[in-house]
Amino acid sequence: MEDVPELPPIDIVTQRLRDGARESVSTSFRAYQRAEPKRRKELLRSVRSVVDDHPDVLGPHVHELVPYLTDEARSVRLNAAKLFVALSRANPDIVLDDIDALAGRLADEEEFYYVRARSAEALGYIGADYPEDVATPDLLADLVVGLSFDEPEVKEKLAKALAYLALGDPSRLRHRIADLAAHLDAEEKLVRYHLCTALVAVGSEYPAALSDAVDALSARLEDECPHVRGRAAEALGMVARTAPNGSPISSERLATLAEESDEPFVTERARFAAAAGENTTDSTDEIGSLESIRERTDEIVDEITSPDHECPHCGTAVPEGGPPLCPHCGGPY
Repeated sequence: MEDVPELPPIDIVTQRLRDGARESVSTSFRAYQRAEPKRRKELLRSVRSVVDDHPDVLGPHVHELVPYLTDEARSVRLNAAKLFVALSRANPDIVLDDIDALAGRLADEEEFYYVRARSAEALGYIGADYPEDVATPDLLADLVVGLSFDEPEVKEKLAKALAYLALGDPSRLRHRIADLAAHLDAEEKLVRYHLCTALVAVGSEYPAALSDAVDALSARLEDECPHVRGRAAEALGMVARTAPNGSPISSERLATLAEESDEPFVTERARFAAAAGENTTDSTDEIGSLESIRERTDEIVDEITSPDHECPHCGTAVPEGGPPLCPHCGGPY
């Protein structure tokens, strides 16, 4: 059995990483590949904490972290995938050369589904800036097919990746509209939101391409999630701008949607859709803009996933759809 060299403490490794001690850090990353799984996992978690404030210091070392994506321990692979999500979100440039490693995790049907989900998420962040490198036909096929068969947690990340790829280059999904529309009734509201966002992104440059999604988008105007309703109205407004027979949705329905909603996100987009159908102007730079959509996507996801209610007794967030008893204090709500 090969001897494992004495490993420096993890806090020393991360401090050297911050200090830019490249040779020492490289040696440590390679040495930790032979450490116990628990220590490998702890290293990756600590390195991820550095990314929040100093993502660029990882630039020279990204390739040295790739082997952790195929580690024999599932928990190590998952922490490696989470690290690559953080890197891809903070600075996709430094992960660009290792796209194939992430795509390999996504394509591996035997891989733990959370690892596949995080790999898809990382690819989406990279693809927003480098769609020509990420959005290959094979990868797009993996993302779309997975919407039908994967676990809910994976579907959410697949849909998110598709949205970011569409924001990076709307043409990449121009011929996938029917495939995306087929999943607009998914049970997971994040899947519905991300796919509506992808359609809006495509519609910003190719509004006529959304004709295959009109029925599915129209159904989303009644969605329980206001951000899904808003994105659906936004997409339908884009269709109306180029539809030969005007808006595919009646102005009365859109007016009712705007009047009955107490969510500005819905009201503004319903008015935009109504105005588009009547060939008038009623929008802001935020509506239909790829840049504004991209800037707000993560913020909106946080809003969608935040609890709707708090316990009136102790203030703890209570789960949606659960029993009417606080999981913390047991009080009714």
